[in-house]
Amino acid sequence: MSRQHDYRVTVRWSGDTGAGYRDYVRDHDVVVEGKPVLKGSADPAFRGTSERWNPEELLVASLSECHMLTFLSLCARAGVVVTGYVDAATGAMREKPGNSGRFTEVVLRPEVTVADPAMVERAEALHERAHDTCFIANSVNFPVRHEPTTTSS
Repeated sequence: MSRQHDYRVTVRWSGDTGAGYRDYVRDHDVVVEGKPVLKGSADPAFRGTSERWNPEELLVASLSECHMLTFLSLCARAGVVVTGYVDAATGAMREKPGNSGRFTEVVLRPEVTVADPAMVERAEALHERAHDTCFIANSVNFPVRHEPTTTSS
């Protein structure tokens, strides 16, 4: 049986300065009822505020989070005890002439720690399955690679 999940997000902007492209404010708020407001802006390369999240960072973060949550679920079901997980994910976006562009890839580099050395190989194998079932990775049209390392505590 298939289920549909719906998500409601409000993006609120009020940065008109009347001064045109160079001077309008890119800062905005991302609002989901009942959650802290996420302060957003454009990437600084596009005249945004560097202290705020930009859509490109959020896309990379979404892919990293989805992989992690899917992987942890698979590990829990397979009896693999994960004691640590850190991902230094990177994304590459290439601009095209005409103010366009697209992501060309995202690379996830999870560093996973498992409780028992006998679980290392099983944990490593679950990354591929996590990639194949990650909702966000299945929704993008560019490669999402993963380069995991697994150690035991």
